Amino acid sequence: MRLRVAVLGGGSWGTTVASLACHNAPVTLWARRPELADEINTHHSNERYLPGVEIPASVRATSSIDEAVRDADVVVMGVPSHGFRATLEEVGKSIRAWVPIVSLAKGLEQDSHLRMTQVIADVLPGHKTAALTGPNLAREIMGGYAAASVLAMEDEQMGIELQRVFRRGLFRVYTNRDVVGCELGGAFKNVIAIACGMGDAMGVGDNTRAAVITRGLAELTHLGVALGGEAATFSGLAGLGDLLATCISPQSRNRHVGEQLGKGRSIDEIIEEMSMVAEGVKTSRVVIELADRHGIDMPIAREVYGVIHEGAPAEGAYRGLTRREAGAEHEPG
Repeated sequence: MRLRVAVLGGGSWGTTVASLACHNAPVTLWARRPELADEINTHHSNERYLPGVEIPASVRATSSIDEAVRDADVVVMGVPSHGFRATLEEVGKSIRAWVPIVSLAKGLEQDSHLRMTQVIADVLPGHKTAALTGPNLAREIMGGYAAASVLAMEDEQMGIELQRVFRRGLFRVYTNRDVVGCELGGAFKNVIAIACGMGDAMGVGDNTRAAVITRGLAELTHLGVALGGEAATFSGLAGLGDLLATCISPQSRNRHVGEQLGKGRSIDEIIEEMSMVAEGVKTSRVVIELADRHGIDMPIAREVYGVIHEGAPAEGAYRGLTRREAGAEHEPG
């Protein structure tokens, strides 16, 4: 019997993952707004988040968490980090024992600094956890372009079973037991993407962009290893791969935030007009708090934090980066 999958979250990535999984298993997609669930069921579209894209007719949507979860064999959490815990608490009222929970969110909880699989373990202990992460731009995947992702799970055999749920055609899914590194890579890279966006808006050039990406990778790797991730993970799909896609793609929400900051707009103004969440905005604060706690020098992340949370001008942030003395390449900073 095929596994029954519940995907919670009707945004662009949640809808995309539901569209992939429906070829391998019966899928129910939970959307918070009843009108979105009706649109998906009636018109097979999600015009707010994926305009012009056809959603497979086999994806069934509902605005009831209980209806989505109660018979599910796998629950996929496609909600942003700031709403993750509250949604999980609702899931806990309906989920059956031992059903694995997969996180799609690329962020960290603000006050606790927990990764999303840690939040799952905190709210719903006893359920196996996993994270699906990598360089996955929703519109490209829905358009049929080749892409690759990582299913990070400590339980290797269950990871292989879940791998079969998500892979589809040109969408390849690899497994990785380093859940810590995969989740941190997905969260930290959003901050570096904001830095790249600021630079692009100011016309700093390809050499500068390459330097920011590679030095940004060094920063997130040093902090990620200090927090328990494996160094090799940050050079793979969940680290470098995701970092590249998020830093260079016009579809990247975090790069967009950086571009708008580079044009002199305020963060409040930018967030106000966005229909989707840019996780890097809130993650920038968590990254700096973690870096300070572990004594890791992260100049790029710190400049992004200054622009977002302290009102520093984006132009000044880039000048600050170029004034720094360079040390050994494989050292932090």
